[in-house]
Formats: sequence, C-alpha cells, structure tokens
Amino acid sequence: MYTVAERESLRDALVSAARADSRVAGAALTGSAAVGAEDEWSDIDLALGLTPGASQDAVLADWTASMYSQYGAVHHTDVWSRGTVYRVFLLASTLQVDIAFAPAAEFGALGPTFRLIFGEAVEQPAWGAASAVDLVGMGWLYALHARSTIARGKVWQAEYMISGVRDHVLMLACLRHGVPHSQGRGLHLLPSATTAPVEATLVRSLEVSELQRAFRASVDVLLAEIAHVDAELAVRLDRPLRALV
Repeated sequence: MYTVAERESLRDALVSAARADSRVAGAALTGSAAVGAEDEWSDIDLALGLTPGASQDAVLADWTASMYSQYGAVHHTDVWSRGTVYRVFLLASTLQVDIAFAPAAEFGALGPTFRLIFGEAVEQPAWGAASAVDLVGMGWLYALHARSTIARGKVWQAEYMISGVRDHVLMLACLRHGVPHSQGRGLHLLPSATTAPVEATLVRSLEVSELQRAFRASVDVLLAEIAHVDAELAVRLDRPLRALV
C-alpha cells in the first residue's frame, strides 16, 4: 500500500516531467485533489494538454514507458472521450494513476474537478446530464431480461440483470437528490429512507426462489423511482412490470 507522502511525491514528479516536456502545453489536477477532497485511498488524476501539432501517440508511448521503467507500473488501460485518451496505470504499490492526454482544443474543465497547474485551458462544452427517462427505459429493459433469464435457468445472468435494475434505480435516486450518479460516486450521500428499500434487491443466493424474490423487490423500487420522474408513466408501466414477476 502506498503512503500519502509517496503519492504526493509521485504527483510532483509527474508535474515536473510535464513542465519539462516541450510537447505538453498545460497540466491540471483533476479528481478529488482538484477540490481538496483527497483521503488516504485517493489516486492521482492529471490532465495534460498537448501543444498543437504534437503527436499524441508519441507522447503516450514516451510517458507510458516512463511509468513502467521509473514508477513501477504493472499494467494500464485506456478510456477514450472524443480525442482525449485517459490512460489509467496500476502501480505495484496499488496506486492508480490516471493521466489524460488531451489535444490542445480539448484541454479544459469538463466539470468542477479541474484545477489548472500551468498553461491555458480551453472552455469546453458542458457534458449533458443523464436523462431520467433514458434511465427508466434501461431499468425496464434489464427487468425484461431478468424475467427471461430466470425462466431459462441462467442464474448467473439473472443475477446480473437484477443488479442492472438496481443500478438504474440508484442512478435515478441520485438524479432526484442532486448527487453524482456515475460509478456510484454519490450513493453514500443518498438518505437512508431512499436506500433502505433497495437493500431487498440484493441477491443472496442463486436459488431460483431467491432470484425471484430479489427481482420482485427490484421491480417495486423501480416503479417507486419512476413515479418520481413521471407519475403517469409509472401508472402505465405498473401493470406490465408487475406481470414480469
């Protein structure tokens, strides 16, 4: 396990490397460090803005080689957003290091967790918030598949589908309460009165009777959240969703 001091030392080293790299025009803290919310479990989140004309592939290759040779990376994976590559490294110490390599035009804040260290940021279009109606649609879609997978005896897939219903219920609750919904970041901020009924949706075994029980509970809480989005839609969906269980 890494220490806070080791994390800070590595972050300082990466920022120094960014300043020394002529292909990097700017750097910013992102994630919890950008808003002073780090704890001992936090990872390193950096965004690098490349100079116009810099080869993103070359910068990625050089920085990746350094992460392995100098800083103990054991693996990495990529997430793309438009032209920006978010390369996520796992270090031997278990520290996660996320470095965004953004083309010049995409280097800027996409949310409140962006604090410029050097260079100039470009104003970015706001990300669209998740649509509650779209989440409702995904909720009943998972419910349809939960019904069929239970009936087919595909118990592991059934558990997956029931969990999918629950995930969308919780995302709807996060939207309703105005807390972050992505990757469960705001779930701890939900009131217990909202989350307590959702506990019944947890699948405790792969017995068919248990899958059916958890599925019924998931439909109950899904319909309750739909009613907060659109009461008339909840009425329309009540009969077909309850017919599934």
